[in-house]
Amino acid sequence: MTYRTIEIDGSKIAYREIGSHDKPAILLLHGVPSSSRMYEDLMKRLGNEYHLVAPDYPGFGNSDAPSPQDYTYTFDHLAKTIIKLTDTLKLDRYVLFMQDYGAPVGMRVAMARPQSVMGTIFQNGNVYEEGLGPMWEKRKAFWNNRDDFQAEVVKQQQSLAVTRARHLGTDPNIEAYNPDLWMDEHAYLNRPGQEQIQSDLIFDYQNNIAAYPIWQSWLRAHTPSTLVMWGKYDPAFTVAGADAFKKDLPEADIHILDAGHFAMDTKLDEVASFTRAYMARLPR
Repeated sequence: MTYRTIEIDGSKIAYREIGSHDKPAILLLHGVPSSSRMYEDLMKRLGNEYHLVAPDYPGFGNSDAPSPQDYTYTFDHLAKTIIKLTDTLKLDRYVLFMQDYGAPVGMRVAMARPQSVMGTIFQNGNVYEEGLGPMWEKRKAFWNNRDDFQAEVVKQQQSLAVTRARHLGTDPNIEAYNPDLWMDEHAYLNRPGQEQIQSDLIFDYQNNIAAYPIWQSWLRAHTPSTLVMWGKYDPAFTVAGADAFKKDLPEADIHILDAGHFAMDTKLDEVASFTRAYMARLPR
C-alpha cells in the first residue's frame, strides 16, 4: 500500500493505491464522514489481484480542505475533482466501487466518462428514492429552510453520537464494532472549517435525489455489470434501495448483508469475497 498526494486545482488530494498497474483497476469512492481509510483492509485483501485507487475528496481525510470561498462544496465539484484525478493518474478503465457519498460522486463520473466504466459496485450507495430512510424527512426540512435548520443539522452532523450511530445503525451486535472508527471520524469532523463544508454538502444532497431518474436512465442505457452489497441495519439507506436496482438492472448481483451502513466494519470477508467473484466474471 502506498499513500500519495497529487495537486489538483491548487489543492492537495490524498489517495491510497495498491496493486500492479497492468491489473484491472477499481476506483473506490468513500462515504461520509469517512475517507479512503474505510477501504484500507479491503484494498490489502485484493491488492495482489487488482489495481486499487481510493482518493479522499477535498475536505475529507488527508486531502486539503479549502474554504468554501475557494472551493464550492457540491457533488458536481467533487466529481470533477475525481475525474481530474483519474486523468492525472491515467486511469482509463476501472470499476467504480461506491459507498454512501461515493454513489452520487461516482454516478457523475460514470455519466461524464462512460467509456471508462467497466462495471459498478454499490455498497449502501443509494440511487433510488425507495432507499431513503425516515431520517431524510429532517433533511428535506433543512433543504426547504436552511436558515431555520442550519444550527440543528450542524449540531447533529458534528456530534459523536450521530457519528457512532452511522456505523451501528440498528445492528444489535454492537460489540463487533471497533470504537476507533467513529472516534477518529469525529475528530476529523471537528477540524476547523468542517461545519460549513459538511452542511454545504448536506444541503446539496437534494440535487442528488433530483438526479436519481437521470442516473437510473444511465444504468438502463449502459447496463453495466453491477454488484450491490447492502448492510441491512442502515437507517439512512434501507434495503429497499438495494432491491430497486432490479428495476433497471435485472441481472444485478444483489447481496443483503448482516451489517450496517459501512458493511466492511463487520463483514469485510464477505465484501472481499463478493467483490473478488464479481471481478472474476468481468471480461478482460
